Amino acid sequence: MSTLLLDGATGTELGRRGADITLPLWSARALLEAPDLLKAIHVDYLDAGAGAITTNTFRTHRRSLAKAGLGDRAAQLTTRAVEIANESRQQRNPDALIVGSVAPLEDCYRPDLAPDEAACRREHTEMIRALLEAGVEFVGLETMNNLTEAGAATEAARRLAAGKWMVSFCTRSEGPPGVLLSGEPLADILPSLGDAHAVGVNCVAAPAVECQVTFLRDALPPHVRIIAYANIGYADSAGNWVTTDAVDPAAYARYASRWVAAGADIIGGCCGTTPDTIRAVKKAIGA
Repeated sequence: MSTLLLDGATGTELGRRGADITLPLWSARALLEAPDLLKAIHVDYLDAGAGAITTNTFRTHRRSLAKAGLGDRAAQLTTRAVEIANESRQQRNPDALIVGSVAPLEDCYRPDLAPDEAACRREHTEMIRALLEAGVEFVGLETMNNLTEAGAATEAARRLAAGKWMVSFCTRSEGPPGVLLSGEPLADILPSLGDAHAVGVNCVAAPAVECQVTFLRDALPPHVRIIAYANIGYADSAGNWVTTDAVDPAAYARYASRWVAAGADIIGGCCGTTPDTIRAVKKAIGA
C-alpha cells in the first residue's frame, strides 16, 4: 500500500501567519475571525503534496467552546470547519481525503484533567457524529494521552465510523516506547484496535518517533496502517518549548524517511510544521 501524506500543523501555522490563537478557542478562533486564512493554509498543504487535509476541529468540542461561551455552536463550527476543508480540496485536489480531527477534551499534555469515561464517551460521540454528518471521509482521533479517554473515543469511533477511523497517541518522548503521557502502557489498548484503519503517534518530538513506530508495527496486525506525525520540538519538565533540529524541513524529512523504513505508511506533521515541511517530506519519501 502506498504511503499517504497528511498535511502539517494548523494551529501553529495560523499563529505563524498572524492569526489570534489565544486560549480558550486557540485554532477554532480562525473559524470566526480568519476563515480565508484557514482556507489558504489548507490550500498550501495541498499544493505541497498532501493527499489528505485535517479539519480545523481540534478545539470545536462543545466542552472547549463552552469556555468561550460558544458551547451551543459546536455542531455549527465543526460543520463550518469541514466546509472550509472541502472548499480547499475542490479548489486544488478533489481527490484528496478529508480527515476529521478529534482531540482530547481537555489539555493534550495534562492527562490528569481528562473527564470520566461516561463523559468522554458522550462528548466524543457527539463530536464524531457531527464530523460524519458534515462529510469527512475519515475520523482521526489524535493526541490521545490516557487509556480512559482513548478507550471511550475509539469505542465511539468504532460504533459510528466502522472502517473509517484512525487513532494516534501522545506518548512520552523519553524512556521506553509505548508509554502514554499518563504513564499507562499503550500495549493495554492495542488488542482492541485491530479494526482501526490506522494507529500511530503524534504530538511527539520528531527524534523520538522512530522507536514508537517500530513498537507499534511489531504489536499490531499487518493490515493496520501506522501513522506518524511529529512536533518540531517538545515541552520540557518546566513547560518550556524546546525546538529540535526538526524545525528544518530537510531534517524533519530525514526523520520521516526513518519512520517509513520502520513501518509507518501515513506521514504528516504536527506542532510547528509548515507547508515547507510537507513539501520536503514528499520529496524525501516519494509519496
